Amino acid sequence: MFFRREKPQEYTLDSRLANLKQFGFETGRDAAGKPLATRNGCAANVEDAGGGKVSIGKAGILVGSEIAHLVHGGYQMFLKTASGKQLPAQAEQLKALHAFDEDLREGLGMTSLYNKALGTTCDDHLYDRVKDRDAVAHARPWDKTHS
Repeated sequence: MFFRREKPQEYTLDSRLANLKQFGFETGRDAAGKPLATRNGCAANVEDAGGGKVSIGKAGILVGSEIAHLVHGGYQMFLKTASGKQLPAQAEQLKALHAFDEDLREGLGMTSLYNKALGTTCDDHLYDRVKDRDAVAHARPWDKTHS
């Protein structure tokens, strides 16, 4: 008796995007021409990572034609666009964003990470209100190497 190994199927970006439709996603292109997945007011850019793999840009809430990303202000979460608009995030938006991210990963055949599965995460944390704190390159007065 001979056993055959089935050849693993190679997925392309287009086939992965087509698979998203069964999860209720709409796919298209953003203003820059990058593939975009949207559902219920949430959106994320999807990029080809080569070798049949894909990567997801940071998911966010659609504000007009821009994707607003989460910023943690310490006392509240905010949605901030690239153009500078900032809105307070509402609980319904956070729940929708979390479900969007999980379903997008499943639809694209990606691994769901434990810390992401627990809840919505932020890349930006702005806990204090020091003016231009993030614009300064974290200079240390005792370090003379960058003078």
